[in-house]
Amino acid sequence: MEKNMAATRLVSQTPLKPYQRAILIGASSGIGAALAQKLADEGYQLALLGRRESLLETLCTQINTKHGEKRAISFVHDVTQIDDVPTLFNKVVAELGGLDAIIYNAGILEVVKLNEFDPKKDIEMTQINYLGALAWLNPAAAYFQGVKSGQIVGLGSVAGDRGRVGAPAYNASKAALHTYLEALRNRLTRHGINVLTIKPGFVATDMIKDNPRTPMVISPEKAADGIFKAMQARKQTVYVPAQWGLLMQIIRHIPSIIFRRLTF
Repeated sequence: MEKNMAATRLVSQTPLKPYQRAILIGASSGIGAALAQKLADEGYQLALLGRRESLLETLCTQINTKHGEKRAISFVHDVTQIDDVPTLFNKVVAELGGLDAIIYNAGILEVVKLNEFDPKKDIEMTQINYLGALAWLNPAAAYFQGVKSGQIVGLGSVAGDRGRVGAPAYNASKAALHTYLEALRNRLTRHGINVLTIKPGFVATDMIKDNPRTPMVISPEKAADGIFKAMQARKQTVYVPAQWGLLMQIIRHIPSIIFRRLTF
C-alpha cells in the first residue's frame, strides 16, 4: 500500500468524445483494471482513478491503443483524501463531458490474526472500503438526481453478509457499504437512477494471494463480465459468481450458537 500520496494529480487533459461516460475508482489492478478493459470494449468513455500512477498510465495506454482513440483518462487519487473529492469530482465530470455511471471499486483487506486487535488496520479498511465510497457516491447521487438518470455501482463482498472471526473490520466495512447502497437505492429509484450492489466471492487478485482457503476462485476478467452484465440489466444486488448467492443464503441462516464456533 502506498502511503501519504501527494495531492491528487491530473494525468490527462484531452477532451473526450461522447459515449457512455463512467468514473471507475480503484482501477489500477485486479477487478478494476479488468472492468476498465471490459467497459472500454463495450464503448464506454472512462475516467480511471487509483493511487498507482504507473499502473493507471499503462492501463490507459493499453485501452487507447487498442481502440485507436482516447477511451480512457486517468487521475491519481487516494480515496482516504476525502477533502479532495468535491473538486476532483467536478473536474472529472467536466473532463468526461457528463456522467452516466460511477463504480466504486476501491478496497483493502488487511491480514488480521485471530489474536490481533489493531485499530490502525481496522481504521484503514473502514476509510478505504466505506468512507471513501461515501465521499464519491454522494456527489454522484446528487448529480444523477439532478439529471434524472444514471447508475451507481458499489463493489461490496460476500464477507459483508455475516460477521466472521477472520476480519471483523473488513466484514463491517462491506456490510456498511451494502446498507448504504440499499438506502441510496431506495432514495434514488424514484428518480430513474439504478443503484447496484456487487458482492464478489474470491477473485484471483493480490487481496487473496496469501489466503489458502479460497473456494470458487474466478479471474478478474470473469468478475468484470458479471459486473457488466448486471449493469446492463440494471440489477440491484448481484453475487459474482452467482453460486455465492445460494451459499451465502445458507451461511446467513446458520444459528449464531454454531456460527461463532467456526473459524473462517
